[in-house]
Amino acid sequence: MHIIRQKITHILAFSLLASVCSFSNLALAEAEHGDAHHAQNSLDWPGLYYGFLPCDDCNGVKTTLALNQNGSYVLITQYIGRSEREFVEKGKFSWGDKSDTIVLTPRNKPAAQQYFVGENMLVQLDKNGNRVTGKLGDRYILRRNDVTKPTTQHAGH
Repeated sequence: MHIIRQKITHILAFSLLASVCSFSNLALAEAEHGDAHHAQNSLDWPGLYYGFLPCDDCNGVKTTLALNQNGSYVLITQYIGRSEREFVEKGKFSWGDKSDTIVLTPRNKPAAQQYFVGENMLVQLDKNGNRVTGKLGDRYILRRNDVTKPTTQHAGH
């Protein structure tokens, strides 16, 4: 049952990626007309982001975040070493007061989560909207995985 749930989760994530990719040209066209210094307009932010975030009482949090052009998101987390269960959170996101941050607002939780939007990456921020500092500060990063790049064909095939 766990394997089936995992496969369904991966299929859903890839389906979200496909829908995000279909809107990427629209996002690029909008970016050409907006403020070039605003992350929403100057970066290709929709897509799938992956990371392994620090955790106080487990080995780490395996994290997948899908950001969609329409302002929705799906966040999948798994606490490695504590449980094999994957937690799926859906909601909307909006651009924060700072032009380079997004705020995730889950459907059924009052607590919002913030991320700094960089080139092909997101940095999870603390509850005050600041970067996490200290020894593990550089481990709060989700990297964008662009699975839509065409594969190169070998000669003779």
